[in-house]
Amino acid sequence: MVNMAAERPRQDEGDGLNMKPKKLKKNGKVDSFDPQVFLDTAGVARKVEEFRRGESIYSQGEAADSVMYIQKGGVKFSVVNGSGREAVVAMFGPSDFFGEGCMAGQSIRMGSATAITPTTLLVMEKNELLRVLHMEHELSDHFIRYMLAHNIQVEEDLIDQLFNSSEKRLARTLLLLARYGKQEMPERILPKVSQETLASMIGTTRSRVNFFMNKFRKLGFIEYNGKIKVNKSLLTVVLHE
Repeated sequence: MVNMAAERPRQDEGDGLNMKPKKLKKNGKVDSFDPQVFLDTAGVARKVEEFRRGESIYSQGEAADSVMYIQKGGVKFSVVNGSGREAVVAMFGPSDFFGEGCMAGQSIRMGSATAITPTTLLVMEKNELLRVLHMEHELSDHFIRYMLAHNIQVEEDLIDQLFNSSEKRLARTLLLLARYGKQEMPERILPKVSQETLASMIGTTRSRVNFFMNKFRKLGFIEYNGKIKVNKSLLTVVLHE
């Protein structure tokens, strides 16, 4: 269940109007499908929720009844096992959906979602999103493509954990956080993320992360002075066999 604290700014949007999505045009050509544009015009009832850095969005074990779309900011998805050990299993950024497990029959949240930077979300109730997906095939097609791409990344993450060194896993994680491969102009400056979080994501110790971060900085792959700036040359670590 989404944490809707009283003091948090919010805004109800969507009045159920069945408006057709508008497409942006550039140089006389229709741009590729933009889910934000569609959600703004398709009459999807949703709420805008704003979260501070470090604020909980939902917790493991809570009822799963809504899907979130990130307008801006970043979200960490983590799981805690029976002994209390936490593992960060995914990071989400602008234009990502998360919490979609409820669409596949999950009744409770399988992990916790936390804002890692000031974050603005569109929160859509499961039944409302199902209604729109049935009515609006273009949004449905995009959502299916997103889910398939997400499943591919999960498989790649598992292969990464099983077969790659911690150095290569760290490089790949930094590139994913910078959104390389997801957009033409990656976000070179990463949202604030601690070495402890990076260590949890790649399955190693903070000291190893610190060692490789210093190595990457000396080689010019990253710039690391309070904020992490990822340079394209970091790709050589991932591509090198």
